[in-house]
Amino acid sequence: MPEIIVSDQRIQADEDKPIIEILRKQGIEVPAMCYHPALSPAGECKLCAVEVVYPEKPAQVKLSCVIKPAEGMEIQTDNQRVQRARTTAFRNLAKFAPESGVIRRLAEKHGIDIGPPPDECIRCRLCIRACKELVGANALKIEKRNGIRYVAPRPGNRCIGCGTCASICPTGAIRQEDQNGLRIISIRDEIIGQNPLLQCENCGRYFATPKFLSRIEERTEDHPHVKEHHRYCPTCAKLLSDRIKSASRMKKI
Repeated sequence: MPEIIVSDQRIQADEDKPIIEILRKQGIEVPAMCYHPALSPAGECKLCAVEVVYPEKPAQVKLSCVIKPAEGMEIQTDNQRVQRARTTAFRNLAKFAPESGVIRRLAEKHGIDIGPPPDECIRCRLCIRACKELVGANALKIEKRNGIRYVAPRPGNRCIGCGTCASICPTGAIRQEDQNGLRIISIRDEIIGQNPLLQCENCGRYFATPKFLSRIEERTEDHPHVKEHHRYCPTCAKLLSDRIKSASRMKKI
């Protein structure tokens, strides 16, 4: 069995095993996404880079999944050259799958910054302006984080759950989800607002938040209310209205 040096420690290595398995057996974590011990190595993800020095040869960065041990080989698993190679590999993978949480968590685990995650937001401020000028909630703002501008919620849970920001967003960066009687509006992995939903008195469907309906009442309090207050969803409100009109016409005939 060849003797190799791993991070200044001498070990006996199985000459039939790739370096990545020998390192992992020693408790040294090596990132990899394309390697599996049951398959032949491909060296596609490039994450398992290590620095290798063969006797009387200059140091080289190689992929630990495709090389096998040789007598006198020295391996460094965490120096500047290795970090640069892995950073390049992680960033290349992130270009293919920019929203992959697996890639980002693995990079973070190995201390590699691959830049901020994409959020599809083009910073057009449509959501901020609509929330302030049309809705009146003023629940959103632009703030700087590490020199980058982000759309973010204002403190104080100002969101009324109307969904205007999600509707007006030109790229779909803001998402609205109704789950188990709760409306959640978010951007990236950050929640803008969570509000309970009311159920339609006729069909039982969840349709609007109490804050949203209260805001409508506030905005229309100066107008005469000619309709009876109700808690119908738009579909049922129209259906019942059409039935009332139809019954009224039948009485006149």
